[in-house]
Amino acid sequence: MPGQDAQVLAAAQQLANQALQANWGQPSAFATTHPPADLAQAAFVSAVDHALWDLHAQDAGRSVCQMLGGARRPQVPLYANINRRTVERTPAAFAQSAIDAMAAGFYAFKIAPFDEVRPGDSSLDSARDGIARVQAVRQVIGPERRLMVDCHWRFNEASAKELITRMAQLKVHWVECPIAESHDNVATLMRLRGHANALGVQLAGLELAIGLDDFMPYVQAGAYDVVMPDVKYFGGLQAMQQAADVFARYKVQVSPHNPTGPVCHAASLQVAAAMGPLDMLELQFDESPCFGALVDGAFTEQASSLSALPLQPGLGVHLNAGQLQQLAVQPPAHWQAAVAL
Repeated sequence: MPGQDAQVLAAAQQLANQALQANWGQPSAFATTHPPADLAQAAFVSAVDHALWDLHAQDAGRSVCQMLGGARRPQVPLYANINRRTVERTPAAFAQSAIDAMAAGFYAFKIAPFDEVRPGDSSLDSARDGIARVQAVRQVIGPERRLMVDCHWRFNEASAKELITRMAQLKVHWVECPIAESHDNVATLMRLRGHANALGVQLAGLELAIGLDDFMPYVQAGAYDVVMPDVKYFGGLQAMQQAADVFARYKVQVSPHNPTGPVCHAASLQVAAAMGPLDMLELQFDESPCFGALVDGAFTEQASSLSALPLQPGLGVHLNAGQLQQLAVQPPAHWQAAVAL
């Protein structure tokens, strides 16, 4: 949770004793008995759940995917999120990021180009630079490769509708999180989805939703074509795997949100391989050498549009202690006290 470290640490301090005293006989036990109340708790509960699945699977000499019932696919399709590696926010720099990702073997790409747009903007005036970035990427990747555009909830209904029309002209595959996600906005999202679908564009969202109950009002109403559960927040790997089957019954595609580090990527790969319905899994592309350096040899094939599972048992990653020591930030004293209990 970028910018919310204090909230996650507070949730960890609140729940640490319960986690340490929980029945760990089943890997999903803690997540099942401790449904998170907010996003910070969801981050902690999910992290404990990942650790328990990893430990149980390592003890059994199996992958987490095998523990979840086995792989439904031998390789997981990936798309490249090239947004944050594009430090210089010019159309030319975005185009170069797309070229670099294509050279690495990717055929689907996502950007979040609307830096200048303030939440709730009612016109596209402030989106002109963002649209130019989308145009630049489309020009270099050609008309057939998939391009997704993330709006980070910055528009209102009128400007989102106009934006979708413009994105359709650029053959954008989906428009993600165009407006604020709340139950009050479900009907608005339904209208935007109808407009998008009429133009050949999909609507995607719900990267911050917690658990199945958080998703269902949107899924049942038909607000989105694609939902984006995130292993960091869903509240349990097995629950996320099972939710994908529920979404499929409503003809909603599943594309897990996964713009974060190597441990979350490992967990995302395991559940994505094990779940039934799957569109594509997100991968941060070439943002930092730390992504590969923090784990020992697990992602030798990460720069590719298809990823096999890591070969080691558990989540398939082992943290590099030397790198951790170099990069570690001293945790607050209250967290040290909590984990020492």
